[in-house]
Amino acid sequence: MERIYLDHAATSPMHPRVIEKMVKVMNETFGNPSSIHSFGREARHYLDEARATLAASIGARENEIIVTSGGTEADNMALFGIAESYKQNGKHIITTQIEHHAVLHTCQQLEKNGYEVTYLPVDETGRISLAELTASLRDDTILVSIMYGNNEVGTIQPMKEIGQILLNHQAKFHTDAVQAYGIEKIDVNESHIDALSVSAHKINGPKGIGFLYLRSDVIIAPRSFGGEQERKRRAGTENVASIAAFQEAVEIAVADRDIKREKFKGFKRLLIKKLQEARVEFALNGSLEHSLPHVLNLSFPGTNVEAMLVNLDLTGIAVSSGSACTAGSIEPSHVLVAMHGKESERLVNSIRFSFGFTTTEEEIFKAADAITSVVARLRNTI
Repeated sequence: MERIYLDHAATSPMHPRVIEKMVKVMNETFGNPSSIHSFGREARHYLDEARATLAASIGARENEIIVTSGGTEADNMALFGIAESYKQNGKHIITTQIEHHAVLHTCQQLEKNGYEVTYLPVDETGRISLAELTASLRDDTILVSIMYGNNEVGTIQPMKEIGQILLNHQAKFHTDAVQAYGIEKIDVNESHIDALSVSAHKINGPKGIGFLYLRSDVIIAPRSFGGEQERKRRAGTENVASIAAFQEAVEIAVADRDIKREKFKGFKRLLIKKLQEARVEFALNGSLEHSLPHVLNLSFPGTNVEAMLVNLDLTGIAVSSGSACTAGSIEPSHVLVAMHGKESERLVNSIRFSFGFTTTEEEIFKAADAITSVVARLRNTI
């Protein structure tokens, strides 16, 4: 049976060039980057080159990049680190109801530590209100964390406008850009972003590596202690092979970004068109106008999400009900709850499709046929 992977927002396959680069470094460069001998200098060279590439990809400077183990650590480091460093200026934080749990659970822990958190609501498309953000700002607000593009429904927030609102406020602006990085053109200076989280495995890089961008004038309390790596902000011997592979993935993503964006938008339109032609009843969760090009979340009335996922998997179609980090949970998607309310039928019948560099037009056709058959069968049995 042919298997079709349409869950690239959960994780993406490593690009062949990325694997080749990683294996090369693992085979040839084992030195500790902190060592001053030739083996160490060879490893350090890979780190320096990678840091320059990562920084350039978002318009940052090399000394503003902190290499992490992924997006979750980057989110934790940003929120805990900034909250601790600026608590003398206040203990109020603003975020949204649709953040990834790496942000939401961190905020919940900060609340236990004596901070106050405002969770901004969103409209039916998943966007916040700039007026509500402005009204929520207080003199003691020290941090605003709003994700760039949502991992479940793909909605993109108005980042430049948010940055403009915060420009003359003391609050630092953090964004979880894990799902948007490599797909959207991000410039931290244009959007006045102070901190930004990224993960490599979303852009065909290795798992277990990412980075936190931190503007040079932002102070952060370290979360790990030991050596003086990452300019004393994150101790521990660097994962040179993964960092070098991450660099390769970033170079590919930046070079192919415009082509991929148009291709993924085409896949969205094609899948929607084929379902409409087959007279499949569905509704869009989110927005086509303000959305990541590779993420499409659809509600299928009269079906059940668990049955949909199992039946599609049996036909070889791999999709998701939303965030992979909550897979298997009996709790409804907090993102869909925020968008449509606790009583909405969409909470139990919505599926996320997400595309990547291996996705083909032929796979979209086959997926549409499989979805049509599964929906018809489930509506006759549920």
